[in-house]
Amino acid sequence: MNSIFVLFRKDFPNFFRNKAAVGLTFIVPFALIYLFGQIFGINRTDSGPSGFPLAVVNASDNPAAAKLVDALKAEKSFRVLTDFTNPDEPTRPLTEADLRPMMEATSPDFRFALVIPQDVVRVDTLGLHLKILSNPRNEIETQTINGILQKTIFSNVPELLSQSLQAQAKQYLGTPKLKTFNSRIASAVAESFGGDKDQIEKEIAAGNLTLRRLDSDDTEVDGEKKAASPDFFPQLVKIDTEQVVGTNVKSPAATRIVGGWAMQFLLFALSASATALFRERDAGLFQRLLAAPVTRAHILWSKFLYGVCIGLIQLTVLFFAGQILFGIEVMPHIGILLVVCIFAAGSCTAFGMLLAAISPNAEAASGLATFLILFMSAIGGAWFPISLMPEFIQQFSKLTLVYWSMEGFSSVLWSGHGLVQILPILGILAGITALIMSIAIWRFNKGRLFE
Repeated sequence: MNSIFVLFRKDFPNFFRNKAAVGLTFIVPFALIYLFGQIFGINRTDSGPSGFPLAVVNASDNPAAAKLVDALKAEKSFRVLTDFTNPDEPTRPLTEADLRPMMEATSPDFRFALVIPQDVVRVDTLGLHLKILSNPRNEIETQTINGILQKTIFSNVPELLSQSLQAQAKQYLGTPKLKTFNSRIASAVAESFGGDKDQIEKEIAAGNLTLRRLDSDDTEVDGEKKAASPDFFPQLVKIDTEQVVGTNVKSPAATRIVGGWAMQFLLFALSASATALFRERDAGLFQRLLAAPVTRAHILWSKFLYGVCIGLIQLTVLFFAGQILFGIEVMPHIGILLVVCIFAAGSCTAFGMLLAAISPNAEAASGLATFLILFMSAIGGAWFPISLMPEFIQQFSKLTLVYWSMEGFSSVLWSGHGLVQILPILGILAGITALIMSIAIWRFNKGRLFE
């Protein structure tokens, strides 16, 4: 029995000496739990998403329109953009003509916009007219933003519209006729949508007409229970919707997510390929190669080119699998898509080589790779829309190669951009690759991998 306890105790020192095992057991779960908690707002005073960029154009001089803009600014889920900033021009209010070119850009500052037109208060009938423009690159993000936006509109516009109508009616009709006006409006509403006429008239006169049901309590008529009437304000708000980008994409759902899947698989594959350097070292292969007219730089660049080729092949296979299985349109964009794949594969290969350069052994490199790949995939947008994350995490998202690779794939497959338009993204990926490779080569030259 004593032998069993001795053997039992010796496993603990062995475990804690293995930094990769300790990291996978404790650090990776801790980091991911923290990240998920931030995304879902656990223990935050105000749970839910925040900081969605939303462009708002107010082309109306109606006081209700200005109050709607203020209500949107007060909604914590939105970061409202109302000004157009150009380095060569003074800042000015956004116009509807500005929105579409800005939303079609390679890396747009916003993907959703609300236009409050000049005829926001409809003159032909009682109601409002609004317009929503969208670039719905992510389905979860789109549904979330549309839900919050419509909730904000329907929660604020009816009361604002009622107050605006009351002010105008009082100005032009006077107080005696205003009461008659309110009575007729209440009668029309009660007749069309149900509800108590006197209660509706009181709410109209107070300017407190809201989305709640005006006859919220069920009533009994001739001994039978009558259900409350449905909310009618959604019927009074006419919202025109326009999808600015991606209208011709045949398989929107798959096109949105395939890039994130592909990048995660590629990172794991190329990181494993780079850690093979340790196996070659242990087999004595480097000593034999360095005895020939071969330098360390030759070995490293050959590994880099190999990784890029393997990455390009893997990405190509995955995208064609997406075309066969889910109908993603790959062939119309194959040339530019291959260019993005080359740059993405280059950055992933450089990442794998950096792991090999800074790790003492293959186990440590594998553990560090698992942690960093999962973390980059999570905050880079491969798992969740980054707009659902807290704003401070969104800033870190743009430092990951996953984010910029997915931007490149989306620009080609979703937005249909050409080579010139995606040059900024390619430049960023190339810069990431150059920086990581420089650090990796420096570490390889200082390290003991080739000894």
